[in-house]
Order: sequence, then structure tokens, then C-alpha cells
Amino acid sequence: MKRSLALVCMLASGLGFSALAQAGATDPAPSAPAAVAPTGGTKIAIIAFQPAVMQTNEGQRNFADLQKKYEPKREQLKQMSDEIDNLKKQLQAAGNNLSDTERQNRLRTIDEKEKAYQRLGEDTQNDFQQDLQNTYQQIAEKFYNVLQGYAQQNGYSVVIDSSSQASPVLWASEATNITNAVIQAYNQKSGVPAPAAGSAAAPAAPTPHTTRPAGAAPKN
Repeated sequence: MKRSLALVCMLASGLGFSALAQAGATDPAPSAPAAVAPTGGTKIAIIAFQPAVMQTNEGQRNFADLQKKYEPKREQLKQMSDEIDNLKKQLQAAGNNLSDTERQNRLRTIDEKEKAYQRLGEDTQNDFQQDLQNTYQQIAEKFYNVLQGYAQQNGYSVVIDSSSQASPVLWASEATNITNAVIQAYNQKSGVPAPAAGSAAAPAAPTPHTTRPAGAAPKN
């Protein structure tokens, strides 16, 4: 009975990239080299690839749509969690006024509802991570093509993903950062308008919620 049940679908703007990594998302670009040794005419640029994909107009729109898609599930999980909490409060308030049979029946009901809540939470998390990965990958493949064209047109020999955990970049001049330029090039090619002010939110994680064990005293 003493289990902690958290609402699922881990993704806020700061957590999105770790969730993508856990889900197995991969960038279509080749892996960055282990070290970069500047040579005579070599022109090098850096780009924050994963954040750039999510900051495109299309990325902001599609990730916002993903958030809306899972809003009903998040609300359902919240309602289930609130119901479990209320049942536990009622059990706590009843104290010794219940017969052993009635107490066992209520405990059984709570346990069944907690298991249903856990199953739904796990299924929702798995579905969300899969949809998140697919949404990201679809845009990332097109974004890479734009990046490749931009680099060729501007004479870059090497472009390094500075958002990668394996990135060898320790420091770089801001003049080498082409993130915003490629985002603008992608937006122009995609034709997707910028989202309205205040609507460009990444999929947000439900507020973590923990149900108390049956019989535990409520917190003040």
C-alpha cells in the first residue's frame, strides 16, 4: 500500500531533451568528431541542434499540439489521483467506527484504484514518449537538410552540434553559432507562421502528485 504514484509524461522545456534521449531519439546528422583541430582554410560553425528543432515555428506548433493531445489523459490521471486521496481521507476519518470487514473492503477498493492509476500512468508515459520521439524526428530530418544546405552555401566545412552530450566544444565565439540563422532559414522554407504570443509552449509535464498511504494523516 505504501507506494508513491507520480503523474507521468515527463516533458517540460528544460527536461525535453533528456526525455528524448531516454526515448531513444537520434539526430539525423553524423556524429561529431572526438576533437576539432582548426586548419588553414577550414570554416567551422556550431549549432544547438535539438533546441533549434524545437524552436522552429513548426516545432513549436507540433509540440504544442502534442501537449493538447495528452491533456485529457493528464486530467484523467489527476481525477483518479484525487479520488484515491479522498477515499483515504474518508478511511482515516472513519477511524475505529468501521467493522473489520468494511475496512478491508475499503482498503481493497483503494488498492484496485491505485493499480489502475499506475497502469494508466505507465501506458500514458510510454505513448507520450513514443509520440514525442516521432514528432521530434520528423522535424529533425527536415531541419538537417536545411542545415546542410545553409552550411554549403556559406562555405562551412564542419558544423558541430553543441547540444550533444558528446560535443567536443569547450568554448566558441558567438560568431560561429549559426543556430538562429538556420532556424530562420527553416521557418522560411517550411512556411509555418510564428505561433501567437504566449502559445509557443513545449509539452509541459503534469505537476508531480503523490498519493498518501491508506491511513496516513493528511499534511497540514
